Amino acid sequence: MTLSNNVEIKIVRTDPGNRDFIELTKKLDSILQESDGEEHEFFAQFNKSADLDKAVIIYINKVPAGCGAIKKYSGITAEIKRMYVQPDYRRKGLAGKILDELEKWSSELNYSECILETGRDLLAAVNLYKISGYEVIPNYGQYAGKERSVCFRKVLDE
Repeated sequence: MTLSNNVEIKIVRTDPGNRDFIELTKKLDSILQESDGEEHEFFAQFNKSADLDKAVIIYINKVPAGCGAIKKYSGITAEIKRMYVQPDYRRKGLAGKILDELEKWSSELNYSECILETGRDLLAAVNLYKISGYEVIPNYGQYAGKERSVCFRKVLDE
């Protein structure tokens, strides 16, 4: 699918109980279950919707195409979670738009930085974070010592 000029792109701020967010994250979970393998249960415990604070959904012509979320990590740090774009909508810049919106919202909520974890083998995600200004940091919290994880941090503009 190619996004043409007459495509309606809408980014909606919502909460993790949003039906479209739930459906998108179910699809994400099934992909992660395959890539995580034996460690899926470990990683899944840190991705519960009830633990998230805010969610973003991107719609293409009113179809939910992707999502992301924010979780409070500390008083100054928001953790980016649940980043996902449906396969038909990938490689069109939508993940970057979702990430930009999450960063903007985090800044509005008075966070001064964002952190996140992704799988070292999820190259598209790793590349997205690198080109979006995130720097690799030592694995934090529950991800410390997890070889398949790579963690990132970005200081937000004020």
